[in-house]
Amino acid sequence: MSGLLDRIRLAGRPPFHTMTPEAARKAYAQGAEVLDLPRAPLARVQDLEIRADDGTALAARLYAPSQECLPILLYLHGGGFVIGGLETHDSLCRQLALRSGAAVVSLDYRLAPEHPFPTAVEDSFAALRWLSAEGAAGLGLDGRRLGVGGDSAGGTLSAVCAILARDAGLPLALQLLLTPGTSAHGDFPSRHLFANGFLLDAAGIDWFFNHYVTKHQRQDWRFAPLEAADLEGVAPATVILAECDPLADEGVAYADKLRSAGVAVELEIFRGLTHDFIKMGRFIKEAETAQALAGAAMRKAFA
Repeated sequence: MSGLLDRIRLAGRPPFHTMTPEAARKAYAQGAEVLDLPRAPLARVQDLEIRADDGTALAARLYAPSQECLPILLYLHGGGFVIGGLETHDSLCRQLALRSGAAVVSLDYRLAPEHPFPTAVEDSFAALRWLSAEGAAGLGLDGRRLGVGGDSAGGTLSAVCAILARDAGLPLALQLLLTPGTSAHGDFPSRHLFANGFLLDAAGIDWFFNHYVTKHQRQDWRFAPLEAADLEGVAPATVILAECDPLADEGVAYADKLRSAGVAVELEIFRGLTHDFIKMGRFIKEAETAQALAGAAMRKAFA
């Protein structure tokens, strides 16, 4: 990991927080899968449209390892609510489908600053509701076996969707939280210990959040699920964290809060690795270990 960070620094790419959102999106799209495993062939890859609550057509993509009636994981990509999309997380979604035997539906939810908080939350939960109802049936999939997952900002959205699903009486088999952000305050030790030089910097976090959410909205649990008053009855969680990640401690705190509420939690912390390591399978062998763990959690949850 240290050697890879050195190579990234030597490449001299400007950090996202020095760019406009449009420029950052282009830069991320160009480099997002450079470190990822090659895109695995699957029996079924299909582009879709899912309607948001306001009628907007949201792009989505279905990944399935067979043509059977499979359970579904709604996947919400990372990128700080500002960057990222279907293409940046295509390789990871293919791996999750391949390793789990389930279908994965990746959602291109709307991004800030054009669509600030809580648009990403509303888009994500609209997609989850659609899959649980007519969406799954129309795709030949099993909407009764449904989960939600994502990395980074997508992990935050997944945790929020799990709470919304509980409140709506929508049963979920799993919430898969990969290096999620969960805190309103950013005052955990890891935020300071790994603030610079570990891929996701403090300045980058501030840039993402300032585009997405106002200061006075940050106490809202739909932005920071650690602020949720009650987590009892939400879906079982698999939480995968990286030790050298500014978000590590709040991920542990959220896993602890889930456990305190009686929720089944599987927590794995990958030592010596940084944020986004799960998308570095060409160079970091632990990325494949984490993907296999996620796939196994999906198989178990959907059994």
